[in-house]
Amino acid sequence: MSPKAKLFNGVKKLIQQEITRQQQGLVMIASENYASPDVLEAIGTPLSNKYSEGYPGKRYYTGNEFIDKIENIAKEAALKMFKLSADKWQANVQPHSGSSANLAVYLGLLKPGDKILALDLGAGGHLTHGSKVNFSGRLFEFSHYSVDPKTHKFDYQEILRIAKREKPKMIVSGATAYTQQINFKKFSQIAKSVGAYHLADISHVAGLIIAGAHPSPFPEADVVTTTTHKTLRGPRGAIIICKKELAKNIDKAIFPGLQGGPLENIIAGKAIAFIEAQTSQFKKDQIQTVKNAQVLAETLKSNGLKLIADSTENHLILIDCRNLNISGKVGAEVLAEAGIYTNANMIPYDPAMPLNPSGIRIGTPALTTRGLKDKEMKIIGKWIADILKNPNNKKLKSKIKKDVFKLTKRFPVYQNFKL
Repeated sequence: MSPKAKLFNGVKKLIQQEITRQQQGLVMIASENYASPDVLEAIGTPLSNKYSEGYPGKRYYTGNEFIDKIENIAKEAALKMFKLSADKWQANVQPHSGSSANLAVYLGLLKPGDKILALDLGAGGHLTHGSKVNFSGRLFEFSHYSVDPKTHKFDYQEILRIAKREKPKMIVSGATAYTQQINFKKFSQIAKSVGAYHLADISHVAGLIIAGAHPSPFPEADVVTTTTHKTLRGPRGAIIICKKELAKNIDKAIFPGLQGGPLENIIAGKAIAFIEAQTSQFKKDQIQTVKNAQVLAETLKSNGLKLIADSTENHLILIDCRNLNISGKVGAEVLAEAGIYTNANMIPYDPAMPLNPSGIRIGTPALTTRGLKDKEMKIIGKWIADILKNPNNKKLKSKIKKDVFKLTKRFPVYQNFKL
């Protein structure tokens, strides 16, 4: 076998090993999910070969007649899954990621140096919400709101006070590690009171919103961004939905502003995911996702773990590890040793450093996609608590890892997947 063939086979072997890890472990990273076989089939097609700079009907390359139809289906389905009228709203399905979608909104509606108000990273905000190490914090002047230090929930009167003081040109709502429902209507009212745009970043809760399991940012928000691979369980990527009068600036910010050729195989996968999101099964799964998170939260609490905000109203939970005398990083690592995958995360007003924070973020979207329900959440919650309270017990972690394998075999995923 040639060196090239060995390398190729080595990559294929690693891909298979990663698929096996996803099949045999409990994926509880709140931002991860299992895309359907139909979505995976779409993104693995020769559509990947095609250049299609521009937009449907206005391309810089020929041979896009079928690409145009696929992209239009994706745009129409994106509006339809949120029950929006094409007369008032427009979807751009080309963003490669949530980060590029947010940057496009900033650059499309504002000028570098303009002031933006968003959630502080340490309180659950995203890097693109003004972190100093991110493009957002380097290109724009950000001020931040946080959560109440006691309840760890939003104080909308305090956010209004900050908005009136700072007078931003845009207010960003949405979070990456906030366990409560977000009142987007109040954010829109605050934005209007200071003459600011309201950008709702719903990347984590888009699927819940579609199912009616979380308040919607429509029709109040001016612009909405979301990734397509979290609760939406589509391919990795993002979309922007905005009011019609803002669409021209948003589109120009994506192309030619930030991106060249769109990834049309990914857009085809998005179209499939958006169609799936309109089914009754998808909506049932989203409702169960929240229920699973709430059952899991109560189980963790009854086993002695401390939770930020003491509850969850969505798909994710934030564990405060300080009373366990371990860091969130250590906690996430010992859980991974038992086949339970989570991520270390900062907690509000965290005294620790970002690389070694005090919290662990866990979520239920991927488990729910596999079909796990209340009964399994109680079992898993006990496993998590036992490991975090006994992080050095190798025998315990080994036993739970075997139990995890037995559980995942009962809820198979990607059974017929072949490279």
